[in-house]
Amino acid sequence: MVTEKLSGPGVWLGPDIQNDQSWIMQLDGDDVAEIDAALAAVKEAGLSLPFPASAFPLPNFIQKIDTLVDAISNGKGLMVVRGLPRERYSDEDCEIIYWGIGKHIGTPVSQNGRGHLLGHVRDEGRSIDDPTARPYQTASKMDFHCDLMPVDVLGLFCMRAAKSGGESYIVSGQAVHNVILEERPDYLEALYQPINVDWADEEPAGAPPWYTMPMFSVANGKITSRITSRRFIQMVTRHGEQLGASPIQLEAIEFAQAVAQRPELRLSMTLADGDMQFLSNHTTLHARSAFEDTAEPDLQRHLLRMWIALDDAKRRPLSPLLDERYSWVERGGIPQKVAA
Repeated sequence: MVTEKLSGPGVWLGPDIQNDQSWIMQLDGDDVAEIDAALAAVKEAGLSLPFPASAFPLPNFIQKIDTLVDAISNGKGLMVVRGLPRERYSDEDCEIIYWGIGKHIGTPVSQNGRGHLLGHVRDEGRSIDDPTARPYQTASKMDFHCDLMPVDVLGLFCMRAAKSGGESYIVSGQAVHNVILEERPDYLEALYQPINVDWADEEPAGAPPWYTMPMFSVANGKITSRITSRRFIQMVTRHGEQLGASPIQLEAIEFAQAVAQRPELRLSMTLADGDMQFLSNHTTLHARSAFEDTAEPDLQRHLLRMWIALDDAKRRPLSPLLDERYSWVERGGIPQKVAA
């Protein structure tokens, strides 16, 4: 457990950077022209997803992608790419563009039991109370959390925004760590202890339907946050009451959530059509407000999602228990169980 106040570029307060352009990458005309040429190359070759990065050549824009990866790994842990003229492209074009950019960042891995390498975030009419439903498949608000698998980069591409709501919120996990250390160090100690988390029925074959993970851990002096949605910690008891978190751990998780929700910590943004958001899944926590859709299916909120593994040289060092869980990322993410 780290008992000193954390500092560095990954420790930030939302209001301080709300209007800061350092986490926004604005595409210029040359960038868009290069993306258009890469899109045309994929179409001319008759390729479909998944295709290799070499099929989507970005000879100059790759330098900006390197800057993006460095900002996620060593900076604030977030970057929003803006300026893609969404109105020019079909949904299929957007999938090709987003996949091509993602492949230049790293290796996309499966994010659910359907084997999706390129996922779809939209309201599937599922209930947040369904233990087999993932929150992104609903229109409900989402707690602050890191995603289920400790993959390095989380990516979203906004194809269509909601009629209303669906704001994106982000906080620095290290800033949350500092607040808990100052106000409730006993809770911080509890969050460094292993906690059982439900796999939500997406565990690999032969594995137990839960896994064990501390919410904070340290390796080589670097803090990693694994704050998980409360529902996955609460519902693990369906596999046995003995798996439940201790009373102080439950209190600590509630407190961490309340800290993350504080206006003085969180950054808020509304993704516009064509925006791409990339986050560190090790140093930031993200949440979403509930949203309301229009009645027309073709106009409803629809985001594309990727979980991206970075090359080992660019990865954050992880504690042994977390690194053990990262082995599933190296094996391709969540194993496919049902037809995509």
